[in-house]
This record gives sequence, structure tokens and C-alpha cells, in this order.
Amino acid sequence: MTISLPDGNTLDVKKGTKLLELAASIGPGLARDAVAATVDGRPIDLRQPISSDSRVVFITPKSPESTDIIRHSTAHVMAGAVKDLFPRVKVTIGPAVDDGVNGFYYDFDNDRGFTDEDLEKISARMNEVISQDIPFERVEVSREEARALFDKMGESYKLELLDAIPEGEKVSLYKHGNFTDLCRGPHLPSTGRIVAFKLMSVAGAYWRGDSRNKMLARIYGTAFFSKKDLKQHLENVEEARRRDHRLLGKKLDLFSFSQSVGGGLVLWHPKGARMRSIIEEFWRRSHFDYGYEIVYTPHIGKAELWQTSGHLDFYKENMYAPMEIEGNPFYVKPMNCPFHIEIYRNQLKSYRDLPLRFAELGTVYRYEASGVLHGLLRVRGFTQDDAHIFCTAEQLDSEIRRCLEHTFYLLRAFGFESYDIYLSTRPEKFVGTEADWEKATDALRKALEKQGLAFQIDPGEGVFYGPKIDIKIRDSLGRTWQCTTVQVDFNNPERFNVEYVDSNGQRVKPFMIHRALLGSMERFFGVLIEHYAGAFPTWLAPMQAVILPVTSDCNEFAQEVRSTLVSHDLRVAVDDRNEKLGFKIREAQLEKIPFMLVVGKREMEKRGVAPRTRAGEDLGFMPLAETVDMMLAEAAWPERANVKEV
Repeated sequence: MTISLPDGNTLDVKKGTKLLELAASIGPGLARDAVAATVDGRPIDLRQPISSDSRVVFITPKSPESTDIIRHSTAHVMAGAVKDLFPRVKVTIGPAVDDGVNGFYYDFDNDRGFTDEDLEKISARMNEVISQDIPFERVEVSREEARALFDKMGESYKLELLDAIPEGEKVSLYKHGNFTDLCRGPHLPSTGRIVAFKLMSVAGAYWRGDSRNKMLARIYGTAFFSKKDLKQHLENVEEARRRDHRLLGKKLDLFSFSQSVGGGLVLWHPKGARMRSIIEEFWRRSHFDYGYEIVYTPHIGKAELWQTSGHLDFYKENMYAPMEIEGNPFYVKPMNCPFHIEIYRNQLKSYRDLPLRFAELGTVYRYEASGVLHGLLRVRGFTQDDAHIFCTAEQLDSEIRRCLEHTFYLLRAFGFESYDIYLSTRPEKFVGTEADWEKATDALRKALEKQGLAFQIDPGEGVFYGPKIDIKIRDSLGRTWQCTTVQVDFNNPERFNVEYVDSNGQRVKPFMIHRALLGSMERFFGVLIEHYAGAFPTWLAPMQAVILPVTSDCNEFAQEVRSTLVSHDLRVAVDDRNEKLGFKIREAQLEKIPFMLVVGKREMEKRGVAPRTRAGEDLGFMPLAETVDMMLAEAAWPERANVKEV
């Protein structure tokens, strides 16, 4: 049989040749480095045989797919170690994850939970298993055979998982040593390929994520192919803890939550609100530049609106209970889309009116279980930077390109230069015609290509009402955050009978693009805090400078300096407390204020200041006029977008 390789070469091998043997025939280096392979796009173990002509791509530690493989394999080793040490514990599931801290977890039914001392014992046992270099073996059995095995082992959770597998279908098991688990794979060739791991923490988790089920004990961990990478990761985790927006938000007095108000509902403090207003003002300016009209819509709507949109059929569990007004049920809005459509429908549109671009910083409310709320990143009330574009089929390509140009202008202005981009295509169940889906998907693809952007295609991962582009931004620690979505929507125009009159006088449906560029103000603000560790660029900082008089004799001149700077729209305060200068400087640095302007006797006499940066740099004496120029340059907004028709 013939094997095709990524470099275009082919190899003739015997039927039944194992992938590990194939790797060895190509070269000892590949045999040493390979951890798994894809055969015609399907990931499988190196110990599996090849049975027909195939295209084979080997997965090495440099391949993106390898990370999940080593972490999933380490989860199995951990579960085996737990069973060795605590035989009465029952195992459940243990997937690879990537939340910026952990690389995998495994949930156990263990009434006593796990202590830090337990984690040390488990780690020691894992190291013993790794040093023995035990092979991971894949075994395929019938569902009935698997049920008999796990029933004998007393693993009731595995029996429940087996119930979801159709009768007669083959089931794959993975074994290493005495441990056997229900698993699709693939896994590393052997335990010895696990070079570096760490068990991170213990938490509680309900079985299947349902609070009505039993609380399980979850052990989190991570794994890498080198000790250097693990060390770097642990340093990043520690740095991420220091940057936690919940801690910095409190320290910098930006926002808070109150149980009296309710979980997941943000209280914006003056400094945080000032920053948010700057972000929103910049957002509005850019939207006017890109040809949007700003709209405002209510926070509640009648039940029939949400019935028409489909929310009451498909999204009701995420909506708050209705309130009755004059005998009619009203709901607080979970989305802005229906309101923008109603604005469009207020008058019949002509093709000459299109495209129409409606944008809104619209506050929405969605129910989230209290257990998943997480600072600003997961809340119940949030403001989306929402927009809906209504356009003709001929305008679709240019409008999507315009959306992407606008997206990257905004993201770069806020300091994000690295992205992971995904194009999600038509799922099995969908609304709209195949022709419209192909046109919309092609428009999304061409827009990405025209921008010269690398992207991944997620086949069949679009939502039922249209294909979409998802953009994840990478912060200063390399973590990814879901941010931008550009989505073509075939569902709402149909449900609301959205139309325009074309050049032939016929009523036809427009294409509708739903897009959110920053996501939500709350989430984006949380990401900004962590990206900059609270040390925001001067143009964004809630306070751009603080004036520090050395003695009370300098207070009057300090106020004069403040008035001069404020008259140039700079955000400045005076710290005239009766404290030592060093104390005031340290306080300002802890508040991460960009500049400290020291005013002493010499500065008063020469009518200037002695600026210092929050990083500790002393800029020496500077005349007041020069200080104004310096501050204005530092506080300047990012350059205005150069919007061109595309």
C-alpha cells in the first residue's frame, strides 16, 4: 500500500505496518520525536497499524495537536496513580483543557476529597509510573464487554457513560499497567514520554456539571514536553495571579460587586467608569468613521418579540423571568438583535438605502449559574458593542472586509497585536439556502485572505443560522481571550420578514451581518486590566498624572499647575496630604498613575515641575509649558482610522 507524506513523497509499505515502524523507516529522529499521527486527518496512536493507502502526518512536540495528547495521557497516569493509592475512589472523566493555568483535570468520586499531602503522594506515584516507561495500549471491545469489565471494577460512572454509546458499536479502552479507562485517544506511545508535569490544585465539580448530581473531587494539572516549558508556564501562572483583574480592580478602585445588588452585576466605581467612558468615546468615534449610525434601544421587550426571534423557544433558560405590565409579559433583553431589526422595519427600505449599519452599546442580561460567575469575565449584566449591518448580496463581500478592517483598527489601538482566528462553516442542521451559505462563507474567507490573516477552518462549527468568524486576542502573557465575532444571520431576516425593494421593484430579503468587535465592555475591560497589569497607557489611564507638592508652601502652585493641565483636558489631581514625598511617590506608583509631577521650592521659582514616571524614571526639571506638551503627546489617542471604501 502507498503512504503519502506532507512533503509530497510517497512510501510503499506492507499492509498492517504500524505507524511507529513507519516513522522509524523514515528516520530515527522522527521515531524518537513522534508522539502520534493523523491518518487521512484522523488522529491515532503510533502503535496502530495502517490498513490501506493513506495520507500520514506525524505529530511531534512541535505540532499544536501534541499538547492535548501529552496532557490527556498525563491525566490517565494521574487517575491510575489515584486508584493505586486510593482503591475505593471511583473515576469519572479526565479531559485535556486549556484555561491559561491548567492543562487537564480528572474528576473522582471521593467523599473525603484530596489534600495537598495527597497531591504530593499522587505526584510521587506518577513519577514512578513514568520512570517505568509503560506502554499505552488501545483495546477495542464491544459495548457489552466494556460494561462487564467496568461493572466488575465497580466503576458506576463509566457504566453511565457507556449507556450513551449505541448498542453494537465498538468501544475503545486505553490501558497502562493495571489502569484501564474508557477513552477515544490518541495517547503517547508510553508513559516515559511525559517529561514534565505538575498537579496544580483541587476543586469541587458536580457530575456532568449538574448541581442536582453528586459533588466530585477534581484534581487539576498540566504537562509539557520539557521542564523549561513547565517552568515558564508556572512563572506565567504566578504572573497571571498578580495580574488578576479581580485583585487589581479592588486595589485600583475600579469596580466591585455587592451581594445586596446580586452576583454578576457590576458596580463601576468613578475611576473604572472614567476609563469605560474613554473606551466608549473612542468606540463611538471609530464607528462614526466607519459609517455606522448609533442607536439606543429599551432594556425590556414584550414576550411576542422574543417569540418571533426564537429566543423563547431556544434560549429561554438563559433569560430572566418575565414581568407583567398591563397584562402583558415583558422580558429584560438577552440580546439587541430584535430591536435593531424593528428599527430597520420601521419603514420599507430601497436598495438605494443599503447598506445600513446600526451600532449600539446595548446592555443585556443573561442568567448564569452562580458557580460560573468570574469577575468581569463572566457576568449576568453586560454591555455589548453590538452592531447589525443590512446589505445587498452584492455588498456582502465589502461589508465583511470593512468589519475586519474596523476590528483590527480597534484591537491594535488598545494594544493587541496577536490573534487566533477561526472560520466556522455550515453545520448539518441549518436555516437558509446552501447557495446563501456558500456565498456568505466565501465572503468571510475572502475577507480574511485579503487582510493576509492566518486562520483555521472549523468545519461544521457554525451556528445553525449562519457562518461566522471568531477572533481570539492574545494578551501580554500569550493567553487567548474570545473577543470578536462577525456572523452572517439567515435566521432573523426570515423570522421578522425583513425586506427591501430591489432595482427591479421586487421585495427581497437583505443579508444581515451581526458583529461584536470588542465583545462586551465588562469582559474587554477585565482583559485590559490583566493585559497591562493595571498600568494602562496614558491615554486610557483614569488619572494621567498626580502633582506632588513637597511642602504645604507649594500647594498653591501645585493647584495652578493642575488648572493649567486640566485646561488641556488632561486628567490630573493634587496630593497635598501632609506626608513625606517618598510616601506619596510610592502611593502613586501603587495606583499605577503614569506620571508624578513633583513641585518643590526650586520648581515654584522656575515655574515648572520635576516629572517622574511610574516605572521610577526621574525626568528632571521641566518648564510648565514643556510639561504640557509632553503630557499631551503621551496622552494622545491612537491615530484616527483611515477609512477607505473596500
